[in-house]
Amino acid sequence: MTLPKKKREYFYTVEEYLEIDRATDERFEYVNGEIFLMAGESGEHGDICTNLVGELRAQLKNKNCRARSKDTKVRSGSLSKGNQLMKGMFSYPDVVVICGEPEYHDRHRDVVLNPRLIIEVLSESTENFDRTDKFMRYRMFNPTLTDYILVSQDEPIVEHFVRQEDNSWTLFTYVGLDKTFFVKSIECELKLSEIFYLIEFSDEVLKSLAENLYN
Repeated sequence: MTLPKKKREYFYTVEEYLEIDRATDERFEYVNGEIFLMAGESGEHGDICTNLVGELRAQLKNKNCRARSKDTKVRSGSLSKGNQLMKGMFSYPDVVVICGEPEYHDRHRDVVLNPRLIIEVLSESTENFDRTDKFMRYRMFNPTLTDYILVSQDEPIVEHFVRQEDNSWTLFTYVGLDKTFFVKSIECELKLSEIFYLIEFSDEVLKSLAENLYN
């Protein structure tokens, strides 16, 4: 399918977006009527995603939760007036954990409505969006979401945002390959040494982290 020529005044409906996204092997995200082609991933990005899925898959077995990566979309925003709306966000998290039976946007079963945990591996082109507007939409429109994790691919750093009972979010930051943290909502322990398995950090990066931690 060929994309319509993009004009400043043209916005896509949800139905148009889904038709475009499902007709190609490329992946597009959708935000309030605009669609964005997702860039290819680096080797480090791919390794980290695979490490995360491997760790989660092993620990989620027999817990009524499942981990998915890459090709599962998450909808953030109400579509009470139907798919002709031009508001809302459809995104492809790097990793998403769903607990209980997955709830889907439609019969295609490729858009999930009930994420429990979302993980994004940061890249230069997406970091600002992942930290700001995307996280805001996840918080506002996904009430089942309890945990949001950002993973650097340039340094051994993980940021873990946890939803509190009053719907505020608390940030826990873990720095260094010796760190381990627990995701209470899915009862999984994640080690940074496993998340960053096969990732090689330069001596300069590790030295800089150590200096920042202890100075």
